[in-house]
Amino acid sequence: MDVEFRHPRMRDIADVTAPLVQIARGTTFAEGPVWDWRNRRLYFTDIIEDRIWQWTPGIGMEEVIHPSGHADGMTIDHEGRLVVAGWASRSVWRREADGSIVPLATHYQGTKINTPNDIVVHSSGAIYWTDGDGAFYIPGMESDDLQRYLDFNAVFRLSPGGELTPVITDFVFPNGLTFSPDETRLYVNDTRQSLVRVFDVSADGSIGDGRIFYELQGEEVGHADGMKVDIEGNLYCTGPAGVHVIAPDGTLLGRLKIPAECTNLAFGDDDWRSLYITTHHAIYRARMLIPGIPVGGTDAR
Repeated sequence: MDVEFRHPRMRDIADVTAPLVQIARGTTFAEGPVWDWRNRRLYFTDIIEDRIWQWTPGIGMEEVIHPSGHADGMTIDHEGRLVVAGWASRSVWRREADGSIVPLATHYQGTKINTPNDIVVHSSGAIYWTDGDGAFYIPGMESDDLQRYLDFNAVFRLSPGGELTPVITDFVFPNGLTFSPDETRLYVNDTRQSLVRVFDVSADGSIGDGRIFYELQGEEVGHADGMKVDIEGNLYCTGPAGVHVIAPDGTLLGRLKIPAECTNLAFGDDDWRSLYITTHHAIYRARMLIPGIPVGGTDAR
């Protein structure tokens, strides 16, 4: 693995002797990776091809859902169900254990939402997602309805009781989001502004004022998109050259250089030390020295 070390602490995170392995290929725009620890498989989307895939070690790629509404980001809730940011369907939905699809959010105060992009589930069961405007103009990913009804690009929160609230409304193009290990911070990046902002999270799930946490560095191909954190609170964000690893104080520790433009990432495997990275046409896996935050309920730990 090609690692750029910007700080000595990066040597406790990445091992240059660990191989970067291409585990799958043939997608047009892979996104939304999430590890299903109960079934030991990786889910990911292909936005342009309108599909959701699963990859299982020893088996390979298998189609799960087609059409998917050009699904984008995905996560898994505490009951092991796939929760999806429905990019072009302009909805957030869940796949039940029997394979049925349940819409969770389509409108805010009677008005159709924009473009759900990336998505996370809080330990309370609340769902947060970024809601930009990309499905109105990005070729190959367009919504059937191109009319914009909301006059802001938001981060939404759907409470366990079903109450929908825009908790942040001043983004240009909100994209990746993730919580700190103790969930007292919410990181959200902005693709067009090439930066990551951080927000304090209250016990009731409300969001405080934001501040700039990190501005992406490098002139190589890549932009702010997917994000995750490890158990020590280091932030992993796609960007120029690959994946930027940033300490909790905002210091760039180093970059994982990936031979293609990265779109998103997810930790996985039984020990949560494998970093799965999606690019447009392939998915890669790298073994890290520090585990990521488990996804999909407390039993995942």
